[in-house]
Amino acid sequence: MPFRIPRRGLAAAAVAVALPMIFAPGAQAGKDQPFFERLATYPVVQNLPADTATVAEISAVTEDGETLIYTDAIGRNIGFLDISRPKAPQGLGVLPLGPGDSPTSVAVVGGYALAVIDSSPSFTAPSGRVDVIRISDRTVVRSIDLGGQPDSIALSKNGRFAAIAIENQRDEEFTPAGGKAGDLPQAPGGFLQILDLPTANPASWAVRAVPFTQPGGAALPSFTAAGIAAPADPEVEYVSVNGKGKIAVTLQENNGVVIVDGPSGTIDEVFSAGKVSLTGIDSAKDGFINPTGSITDVPREPDAVGWIDDHHLATANEGDWKGGSRGWTVFSDTGTVVWDAGNTFEHLAIEHGLHNEDRAAKKGSEPEGLAVGTFNGRRYAFVGSERSNFVAVYDVENPANPVFKQLLPTNAGPEGLLPIPGKSLFAVSAETDNAAVGLRATVQLFRLDYDERAEFPQVRSQNALGWAALSGFSPVPGQPEKLYAVSDAAFNRTSIYTIDTGQAPALVESALTVTKNGQPAGYDAEGVAARQGGGWWIASEGDTASKLPLAKQNLLVAVDASGAVTQEVPLPAEVSSVIGKQGLEGVTVTGSGASEQVYFTLQRPLPADPADTVRIGRYTPATGAFAFWGYKLEPSASAANWNGLSEIVHVSGDAFAVVERDKASGPAAAHKKIYSFHLTPAAPSGLPVVPKTLVRDLLPDLRLTNGWTQEKVESLTILGDGTVWFATDNDGLTDATGETVLRSLGQAKKLFRA
Repeated sequence: MPFRIPRRGLAAAAVAVALPMIFAPGAQAGKDQPFFERLATYPVVQNLPADTATVAEISAVTEDGETLIYTDAIGRNIGFLDISRPKAPQGLGVLPLGPGDSPTSVAVVGGYALAVIDSSPSFTAPSGRVDVIRISDRTVVRSIDLGGQPDSIALSKNGRFAAIAIENQRDEEFTPAGGKAGDLPQAPGGFLQILDLPTANPASWAVRAVPFTQPGGAALPSFTAAGIAAPADPEVEYVSVNGKGKIAVTLQENNGVVIVDGPSGTIDEVFSAGKVSLTGIDSAKDGFINPTGSITDVPREPDAVGWIDDHHLATANEGDWKGGSRGWTVFSDTGTVVWDAGNTFEHLAIEHGLHNEDRAAKKGSEPEGLAVGTFNGRRYAFVGSERSNFVAVYDVENPANPVFKQLLPTNAGPEGLLPIPGKSLFAVSAETDNAAVGLRATVQLFRLDYDERAEFPQVRSQNALGWAALSGFSPVPGQPEKLYAVSDAAFNRTSIYTIDTGQAPALVESALTVTKNGQPAGYDAEGVAARQGGGWWIASEGDTASKLPLAKQNLLVAVDASGAVTQEVPLPAEVSSVIGKQGLEGVTVTGSGASEQVYFTLQRPLPADPADTVRIGRYTPATGAFAFWGYKLEPSASAANWNGLSEIVHVSGDAFAVVERDKASGPAAAHKKIYSFHLTPAAPSGLPVVPKTLVRDLLPDLRLTNGWTQEKVESLTILGDGTVWFATDNDGLTDATGETVLRSLGQAKKLFRA
């Protein structure tokens, strides 16, 4: 196809950005301020006849907005969901593909789904096709060869053609001459296919290629002039079509964008996506959230692209082998950077407790997906974080000044972002599926609504204050609406957070690092209790004493008001010698001075104790004495889905309460409850089992979010104002969605009136 030398070559050169974050605290809604509320979370494994590996990646919707169609590359299926009742999606089954087929994208035109299929036998022999599926009976009425390995597909606004990115992706293990493993170029190069749809009859449809290299494979002059990294190997990734039929194409590994006129197949523009220098980010995988790092001259390497209007496009700069700017960018159609997120996208992750520390040294939150939709006359951009499990929503009425509106929590690995404006819906397909840890791929539905307040976040921080993995609560003495929380082994240094529940959402005000001998200390802190004279007791879950040094055993740790460790108290030998990894979980304190008593709970029964009987303990600091009572757990559903205790709180007098929960999440979660009991002041003999009373089933509270039901209810406390609060531990996003539920259960005197 013909091409024109671009009017702008290296227009998007290196830009140093550290922009102030645009924040919408509290996510307030109202008549003129709608917000997206989550309606449903559908595990796509339920759409199969048997429990097997399956994912939901890219999705499309029928023209009536009532059937969602998604790609399942793992299961080699095209899935169908009935979303006519968006609060209760129903599986409609799947269309199986061939054994060598991997669907990569899907679009809908009229009564047909266009499923893009990668059928490549190897990297050097890429192949693929479009399957035209009649939606009414799920019959493949035609397959159209694409001449290469496809990635994404996008329809023109008038429905007259579809643009298909032919990536012909690189082999990360292949070493080209003079390069390193995975380097470019690797022939054959990618290109663009345009599928013309002149009539409603698929028999009339035909493809025409837009080459991105010369006939012999050499680079096009326009690609070389634009500074494309490896112009002979374009590596086409994502496509989007504007109202004028212009196709924006990202070249992810090559850090470039191409603009093609769809009707004529002419290349209008080729430009580099440029480089970014950032400060105020977490750039090191060092076991704690430390947003003081920087990156210099890093290529954006954009993945998804979406037109905001006919002259502005946005890219999600995930990065690949050399780059990743941890944000997203708005370009003009000639390549000028008109806005860049800078460090603000990463700050959103940090402040919402969704920062993935494991990815800090690589590409951070990895913004991968991006979509633009107009709802009620206003344009919104949706930017998905692949590694931090959220979608950030922005008002982009002014493309040069996007305004952050809210954060939507998702399941792990949000891949497909689908605005459905005609139904005021937004769908997210999350691709991570790990049955071994109870985390399944889902489709989630959100609706633009005018509720008083968005459901998420329920707790946040500000000014890039990092927090996550809330594993124990305590009231703050003298401050009736505040609580202390503690982080567990998700990080290598223990933090004590102060949280103000008087705000909505609750605000993480500060984080105090626990120190030992002047250095940051890393405990598996599962419980925290404020001492009346200042400082705290921490319950640190370790392992069997014979295996580890003292600091890694199950310990009660005394910490002074400055955060310094003053004492480490191991459990008695008869306990420490047999207790395993499910050890200390919660701690609470009564009295002070010589009358101080430290009550704690173990999570699971000891080997020699009666079946399903876990220990409640008491430690008296003045004498060093321990005492134990037995607590009878409800029978576990299975060996894998066991029940255990995860928190203890002093209610009043000799009354205490615990959280008893199973190990399951999502639809499998069945047992998340608060029980109360009484402990006699005198030390018991033997291991007497205390009678318990059910106080509250927490599953209805957890499911109010309409999200993935969280496993780890690990924090419970009664504040000075008498309110009861609980929270879930998000595990720092390890084998978890990362969402934190923090809720008030009302007044303790009402909850514990029995």
